Amino acid sequence: MQREAERLEEAVREASNLANRLGLDPYPVNYWIVDYDEMNELIAYGGFQERYPHWRWGMQYDRQQKQGQFLGGKAFEIVNNDNPAHAFLQVSNSLADQKAVITHVEAHADFFNNNEWFGLFSDNPDAALLLARHADTIRDYMHDPEIDRAEVEQWIDHILCLEDNIDQHAVYNPVESDKTDLDIDIDDLEDQLSGLDISTEVRDHVFDQEWLDAQSESEERGTVPAEPEPDLLGFLRAHGMQYDDEADKAVEMTEWQGEILEILRREAYYFAAQKMTKIMNEGWASYYESLMMGEEGFAGADEFLTYADHMSKVLGSGGVNPYSLGLQLWQHVENTANRRHVVEQLLRVEGITWRNFHETVDFGHVLDLLEPDPLVDSVDPDGLDSVPEDDPRIDAESLAAAREGAFDLTKYPWKLFTYEGLAERHYSLVKPQNRGYLGRISTEQTERISRYLFDRSRYDSVEAAIDDIEYTIGWDRMLEVRESHNDVTFLDEFLTQEFVDEHDYFTYEYMHTTEDYRATSTDYEDVKKKLMLRFTNFGKPTIVVADANYQNRNELLLEHQYNGVALDIPQAKATLERVFELWGRPVALRTIVAEYDDHDIEVARRRDREPEPTEKGREIRYDGEKFDETELDWETVEHLAATDVDYDTKPDEWLA
Repeated sequence: MQREAERLEEAVREASNLANRLGLDPYPVNYWIVDYDEMNELIAYGGFQERYPHWRWGMQYDRQQKQGQFLGGKAFEIVNNDNPAHAFLQVSNSLADQKAVITHVEAHADFFNNNEWFGLFSDNPDAALLLARHADTIRDYMHDPEIDRAEVEQWIDHILCLEDNIDQHAVYNPVESDKTDLDIDIDDLEDQLSGLDISTEVRDHVFDQEWLDAQSESEERGTVPAEPEPDLLGFLRAHGMQYDDEADKAVEMTEWQGEILEILRREAYYFAAQKMTKIMNEGWASYYESLMMGEEGFAGADEFLTYADHMSKVLGSGGVNPYSLGLQLWQHVENTANRRHVVEQLLRVEGITWRNFHETVDFGHVLDLLEPDPLVDSVDPDGLDSVPEDDPRIDAESLAAAREGAFDLTKYPWKLFTYEGLAERHYSLVKPQNRGYLGRISTEQTERISRYLFDRSRYDSVEAAIDDIEYTIGWDRMLEVRESHNDVTFLDEFLTQEFVDEHDYFTYEYMHTTEDYRATSTDYEDVKKKLMLRFTNFGKPTIVVADANYQNRNELLLEHQYNGVALDIPQAKATLERVFELWGRPVALRTIVAEYDDHDIEVARRRDREPEPTEKGREIRYDGEKFDETELDWETVEHLAATDVDYDTKPDEWLA
């Protein structure tokens, strides 16, 4: 391991230098060399060396180990969001893989440092220390002779079933137990009256049943919470109790129960940003890894084939691949920003308008003009004397060092250039795979650009217009986007019809008439809808707290914000059992179910159509012993129904 660390010192140093030269601003990264078993442990622990005791980590370790043994999976890297960040390199990996990991990690560290969603938890995280403290606290409770370890593990199980039920769009704030703002419970009120030193005659006369009912039905007391509350864990921490089997009633949580609930809630908030930006973050890291390893030759000639083979497997894996989708979207952001800038320049040329744009512009000639200057396109170590020191694309300090032979310019040619020089050196529109991008712009787009073209100064020729091109526009736009977006907003903003057509994305649906899956649409709105639903709320159902004093019985009413995807009822019931343990009293869940009539399916099958489901409201209640299901009037659940967002992406006139 020591030899491996020494072998990688130069790669780590130069990858950091190159990342900064490319405009990235990563956290400092500490690299650790680990063996195969340690890497599997770290992956199981979510990238950290110490976590609280629980069986889930062993399960994840076993899964990771078997994936490597039987499915050919390989762990290349793991990095955590921390300042400094910590990255782990497996000692058995090849040098090509280690370099790929290092460049990938530098981009991740930049994303952690600059994306605002990570700042919701902390502007300066010390996550490793935080999680280690959590582990110590929970371990101490498990070792406490007065606390049953099995009870602690079971309590953790209850909480983990709800770990994604937080308000991931809000800043994390600690919650303390608070029972003061819930509505008055009539049973509690009667208990209080019984404890007063008043005669039965006075009590029956003043505090009669009519008065008690009036307290129950009073409209002056609002519900708690006043608005639907998405942070279910936080609400349970503030108002939840535990059910005492012996007393047969809800009692206050113990100190250890409350503290563990808050610990796991805090960790859920810490990991939320990573879950919310999976596509963006992995795509960002893949983009800069590819740029550094391939285009800037960070992978040596004897390493490139190994790197390319492994990278192609990562990008080519099936399903919704965050590496591939993210990389494609970032390239789309870069290309569209560069194209818009070029089109703006061309629309300022005398004789070129949005109406005659495609007939007038010679796109091949424009692309030739956009080719990088030979000064930045290639580096001749023997021709450094002719390189101008005052060119903004040239780093004067590095040029002087290169002339003195301070570093190997053939190995690290990028050291000669500034951010501006590297942007021109890697300008996206002239790359072979993107050369059709400029001419593919639609007349509708050129009209829109022309309408909002504020700089009306004119050029006499295309050559003059292209001479003023800013090559950094695409990268600048990418750096800007990575600061504020998450996966849902990223998809919403940048997944266009052009993108869907270029990369052959489509939607598919389960067909009730044929009982199989069919491709149904290539419309970008449908593709976007499908993907956004998959990443909204981490792809989990959105459940909110609607009323903590439901029917004035201190029951907890939850509501499922239905988006066209029905709940898995057996799973919903199993989760309600967990919520009951954290609330201590009965819990109810309102949702909408989609039902298909067998007769309608048969009729639709004969007509080569898909049947329309009937949507109904349903309430599931669990009292600690049994479930009750009640059908609700549509008016009761109408506010939960999907409107313009619907999972069904079959065209209106789709034929089976």
